[in-house]
Amino acid sequence: MDPANPITVRRTGDGIVFPVRVVPRASHPGFAGVQDGALKLRIAAPPLEGRANEECIRLIAGLLGVKKSQVTIIAGHTARTKTVAVAGTGPGAVAALSAAS
Repeated sequence: MDPANPITVRRTGDGIVFPVRVVPRASHPGFAGVQDGALKLRIAAPPLEGRANEECIRLIAGLLGVKKSQVTIIAGHTARTKTVAVAGTGPGAVAALSAAS
């Protein structure tokens, strides 16, 4: 994680909310670090018919060790930068993930 540019994680009543930067049609999908204060993810799916959003949710759930049903895109459905809510976890999960980059 870049200490000068950490991920902005906000605690909610049942979990956390944070920004995600998605790179669709990536040849090597997965976690790609931190960019502009957002968790950066490369996904293989194209941004068509919600497929990129579905893959984004699956990837975040896998990285944070939660169920897909606990991950919701709350803003940016058609944008590369999205706001994601994850129920049942705390800011430490994202901090640990971003520190591993």
